[in-house]
Parts: sequence; C-alpha cells; structure tokens
Amino acid sequence: MGDAHRIGVVGLGVISRAYLDTLIGLPAVRVTAVADLDAARSAAVAAEFPGVRALTVEELLSSPDVDTVLNLTVPAAHAEIALGAIAHGKHVYGEKPLAAELTDAHAVLEAAAKAGVGVGCAPDTVLGTGIQTARAAVAAGRIGRPLFASAVMITPGHERWHPHPDFYYTPGGGPLLDMGPYYLASLVHLLGPVRAVTGASSRLRTERVIASGPRAGERIPVEVDSHVSGVLEHTDGTLTTITTSFDGVTTTAAPIEVHGETGTLTVPDPNHFDGEVRLFELGGTQWRTLPRSAGYVDGSRGIGLLDFIAADDQRAPRAGGELALHVLETMTALLRSSAEGRRIELTTSTRPPAPVPLTPAREWRG
Repeated sequence: MGDAHRIGVVGLGVISRAYLDTLIGLPAVRVTAVADLDAARSAAVAAEFPGVRALTVEELLSSPDVDTVLNLTVPAAHAEIALGAIAHGKHVYGEKPLAAELTDAHAVLEAAAKAGVGVGCAPDTVLGTGIQTARAAVAAGRIGRPLFASAVMITPGHERWHPHPDFYYTPGGGPLLDMGPYYLASLVHLLGPVRAVTGASSRLRTERVIASGPRAGERIPVEVDSHVSGVLEHTDGTLTTITTSFDGVTTTAAPIEVHGETGTLTVPDPNHFDGEVRLFELGGTQWRTLPRSAGYVDGSRGIGLLDFIAADDQRAPRAGGELALHVLETMTALLRSSAEGRRIELTTSTRPPAPVPLTPAREWRG
C-alpha cells in the first residue's frame, strides 16, 4: 500500500468501537480524524488515540488528511455522508445498508464513478472462515448441485439490549434492512445473485419498550414492518426461503442451510466471522464438522475496509459497492413485493466476490 492509508470516521455509535479496535495501530492504515454530531463524543474518542483529531462532519469530509471516509452513521444518513465525501474526492466505506433508499444507493455509485473514487460497504463478516469455508465446500461439490436454501434470523428486537434502538424501527431499519445484509451477502457468495423475489411482511406492534440504559422503560414507535419473509430466485434457478424477524423469542433453525443433490450444509451465523460449518452427506449417518479451509482467520469489523483499501486493478473489493447495491435492491424488492402482492424481478446483478483464501487476519499487522 505504500504510505499508510488515512481514514476518517464519521459516526461514533456502538459499532465504532469494534472498527477502531481493529484499525488503530495497523501499519497499513492510520485513523486521522473522527466526527460525530455529538462534539463531546468526538472529543472523548480523539483523546483516547494519539494523532487522531476531533472534527465536525463537514471538516472531516473536506480534510486533506483523509483518503477514505468510514461512514458509521445511522442508515438514514448513509447516502448524505457518502455523497459529501465523494464530492470532496474521498473514497467511502460504510456500514450496511448502502443507503436507506435504492435511488440514493444508485446516486452514490454514480457519483463515485464520475469522481473516480471507490465505494465499499459492510458486512465484512462474510469474509471470515464461517461463510468462506461453506462457500469453498459448495464450490468443491461437497453437496452436489445446490437445489435450495433457507435463511433464518429471529430475535425479540434490539430494544432488549441497545440503549438507543430508535433507528431500528424507522425507515432504513427493520429486521430485513438491519440484519438482512449479512444473510443476503452470504447467499450471493454461496449461490450467486438474485433475479427475482416474492415477499410478505407484517407489523403487529406499533411501539417497543427500551429495556436497558438511561432510557429504560421509554416507549418508541415502530414505523417499519418488524417481520419479513420471502422467496429469492437465484439466477441459476436455486430458491432460498428467507425469514427475518424482530417478533420472535428464539429459533432452533440454522442461520443458513444449503441443500444439494448429495448433501446438506449448515452455515454459521453470518453476523459473526467464524463458526462451525457442518455437512450431512446422502447415505451418511451423522453431521460432520468441516475444518476451516478459507476466509480471514480471527477477523473483526473493519477487515472489509482493509480488503477494500488493498484491492487493485487485479481484484475488486470483496465488500464492494456493486454487491451492496444488489443486496439493497433484493431487500427493497422484498418489501415492495409484500406491499404490492406480486413477484418482482430485479434490475441489478453482481458477480460473487473473489473467494478469500485461508488468511490469518493478523497479517494486516505487518
């Protein structure tokens, strides 16, 4: 990479700590600035790390000491911050989803193309050993030809643990836009892009109660559907049934299962970097755990940003804007299908990113 790549972080909420823990101290990158609407929060974070300046959002977006803006704002602000950074010639890597609205996501990628800068987007957990080992098993024919899959995410809602869960229940939030990117990005890695969807959704509670933190007991409105299910038609004909919900207590279903002609594969939680990949072969008598064979070992939030920075003309970023756009269209199409009661064909597609060979994440430390 040559000189250390300079990163400015916008948005210092809960997830920012995980990114900073990964990035601070790496020789390949240098966090030069942080910004948040809460100036006191920016000052406190900057004070922890020598050489990091606390700036306003506007100052950070225009700073000559920032090469890439790490956009960790709430979903409703993703496009605004990304477009502001691009207007100043900065690369952008953001938290998922790429934007709250598909039109905004298109605008971000179009602006980046005109400006000659790159766009990357979480999730990067799919680059860990869990999803990548499963992908390698499918590619190696361990289950034969894939026929169908299931993806299930059920929780009682983030208000159970998050001290400020409001944005999970506003436009850009909900179980699908919040957690769906992990599952859909994984499914693209495993089975390829989606060509059409059919969805159904519900919102049976109009408010939620915050259970922890200084606002415990406060009621917040629910402005989006809190249970979304549907069918994804992949371009090769494989079908995936997907359920994402903030309305259930728990489930025994595997996060992802892929069923093929000669075997079934269970895939670990795509919200984590690792986990067991298990195989049950046709004619077998029990599940077998597969050894880790691919992915960033001991990865953490921010590994996708490092992969994004390291990409070049020979390899596109694995957590890139094209994949994020396709994932967002898949999700918004599911919601629109539910509202309109019809099957919807997608307008975007993408190639599965290059697989990740088995790579110790510590190699980034030089």
